[in-house]
Amino acid sequence: MTMTGTNDACELAKESMTEASDEAALRLSGYDGLRSDIYRLLARLLREAPDADLLGFLAELEIAEDKSDLQACWRTLALAASTAQPENLAQAHFRHLIGVIQGELVPYASWYLTGSLMEMPLVELRRDLRQLGYERAPDVKEPEDHIAAMLEVMAMLIESDPAQQALFFQRHLAPWGSDFMADLARVDTPFYASVGQLGHVFLQQEETMNMSDETSPPIDASTPDTSRQDPSNT
Repeated sequence: MTMTGTNDACELAKESMTEASDEAALRLSGYDGLRSDIYRLLARLLREAPDADLLGFLAELEIAEDKSDLQACWRTLALAASTAQPENLAQAHFRHLIGVIQGELVPYASWYLTGSLMEMPLVELRRDLRQLGYERAPDVKEPEDHIAAMLEVMAMLIESDPAQQALFFQRHLAPWGSDFMADLARVDTPFYASVGQLGHVFLQQEETMNMSDETSPPIDASTPDTSRQDPSNT
């Protein structure tokens, strides 16, 4: 498995995606497929701890030798995955992101923007999600402003409603997402620190793209070859 250029076709196979999402993903350019894949991977790693199959998948990434910031993050993530143990990461995920009352980090927009949960950022997000036709699944208990949920929405917008992605990013991720990832990059678990580093660099690049009128892809790095399936979604 190799890390290829942004102009190459790149889509991680995901059996858990709906048929409609699969068809939408197939219509994406290689560049937008890359962006959607990174959003989905970050969401998966922040929502729950990776299992052994996903760690193996990440550890076997072959990254091209260049000096781009995002490829450096991929190399760090692959190295961290190669030495991590699922049971230890499950404990780290709970400590960093969940906790008995709350984790070391609180991965919600309301908390980052107001210092409290269930505040106006959540109200505004719910309003925009309704307008976009999205609603929280009945079995999901966490508020919609969880970082993983918002990353998943960005992936879906890229795939099915690209005209809305820049405005959603500007309103709901740009004010805090990169700051959260920078804080995650400082935790004492190498794997989660590497996830934070990757997320921080990626969201900064996304902010550059979504805040400008430029149409050329700003991402300077690559994504895994899709000849192998992401085991986290089987």
